[in-house]
Amino acid sequence: MASSERRPRHPASSPFQSDPEPTIEVFEVGDLVSHDSYRMGRVIQVEESAVSVDFRPQRIRVMSPFRKMSRI
Repeated sequence: MASSERRPRHPASSPFQSDPEPTIEVFEVGDLVSHDSYRMGRVIQVEESAVSVDFRPQRIRVMSPFRKMSRI
């Protein structure tokens, strides 16, 4: 069973603004990326909910929403 991150419901009467929905970055094959754990790598495959990245000497499949990875 896939676990989805559930956000608490924001009451309409609250004087505080709700947090904006996080934007999910879109990567393309060949993009240079930086990952918090694996450091720098290059995107080698793009799927609907994941990307495969070559972090020499290993290849890792990173699942969306890519919180620990950013484009360089």
